[in-house]
Amino acid sequence: MQRIPFFYGWVVLAAGTLGNIMTSPGQTYSISIFIEYFIVDLDISRSLVSTFYTVGTLAGSFALPFVGRQIDRRSPRIIAAIISVLFGFACIYMSTIQNGWMLLIGFVAVRMLGQGSLGLVSTYVVNQWWLRRRGAMMGISGVLMALLGVGIFPSLPNWLIPQVGWRMTYAILGVALLVIMVPVSLIFYRSRPETFGLLPDGAATPSKLVTTKGEVEEEDWTAQEASRTTAFWIIAGGLGSVSMLSTGLTFHMVSIFTDNQLSTDAAAAVFIPIAVTTAIVNLGSGILVDRMPVRFLLMAALLLQVAALWMAPALTGLVMAISYGIVLGSLNGLQRTVSTVVYASYFGRRYLGSISGIASTIMVAGSALGPLPMALARDTLGEYNQALYFLSILPLVLAGVSLFMQRPRKAMLAART
Repeated sequence: MQRIPFFYGWVVLAAGTLGNIMTSPGQTYSISIFIEYFIVDLDISRSLVSTFYTVGTLAGSFALPFVGRQIDRRSPRIIAAIISVLFGFACIYMSTIQNGWMLLIGFVAVRMLGQGSLGLVSTYVVNQWWLRRRGAMMGISGVLMALLGVGIFPSLPNWLIPQVGWRMTYAILGVALLVIMVPVSLIFYRSRPETFGLLPDGAATPSKLVTTKGEVEEEDWTAQEASRTTAFWIIAGGLGSVSMLSTGLTFHMVSIFTDNQLSTDAAAAVFIPIAVTTAIVNLGSGILVDRMPVRFLLMAALLLQVAALWMAPALTGLVMAISYGIVLGSLNGLQRTVSTVVYASYFGRRYLGSISGIASTIMVAGSALGPLPMALARDTLGEYNQALYFLSILPLVLAGVSLFMQRPRKAMLAART
């Protein structure tokens, strides 16, 4: 690593970004393409699919604190490789499901391993290698994730399903994970740069922040200490709220569009403006997060979530649909910036896996709760509108609370105790 002509953190950035992109088979934007096929082929209702998705995602989220602790204690490349193997076989399993109970097991696996575990370890390794330029690097990573993940990836199953069927499509995704992510994890994922005699950001000489042991001096919080701060719960609650509600909107994207007399192709196509906007906002906010209080970015994401919930019942044409995609993309970009940067910036890198594991559980659990109330409203009331307006109260309240959040300091925690 010391002999290559550039900082190895760039390799980690590329590998971690690819890891985040490869979480796509377990992300809502990809699963949403399969929802109508689950309903028809397995002969189950939309509410039951949403219930299984909720239960499966919740169950899968409970493993994330354990995964986070293992990342802190062991090599992230080994953990990432194990996760990739399990995730690949989970996708292959999805191609074999025959009933609702098998679907539930599949949801547990792909949500726990994809959206949860692989995303957790991939973000972790990038955070370890960048410090002063962390926001910008996460912005670059977010651009690629938005364009290649959110933007292009849903089009892959949307194109493959008519060619080979939805079952073979999931099998192909599983094989791709085994062939691509397992070797990438083993070869390129690495832990802290200090372990290899390097410094974060590719610093050539130690600064006054580097200790005599060759490590960067940071205020490192344990998971227990971080969970005792108000800031942790405001951030986790706000990001969990956005995750819940944006997941619900994405999960029912096709149904919401058809209710507004728009085609399923339009629903798939709206992921393009979502992706482009996510990329732009992710890059811009990644630069800004190093220069301004994170509470403003969190508040902006929450207010955009309110706007998306109000717009969804009124998608009266193509222009409105594109505008809706831009709003969703903006809040996705802000959410990703805050969620990938803030915990390392606020609580240090030493126990980042454990802290991120708890935070990820809240986010993934939030994503589990989003689809069900919307599905129940659609099945019982015949529309989403009332549920969407009611649910918008939560991010509106949290936006107000986040405005008063302050960066935590250990001295403040000690004073309270």
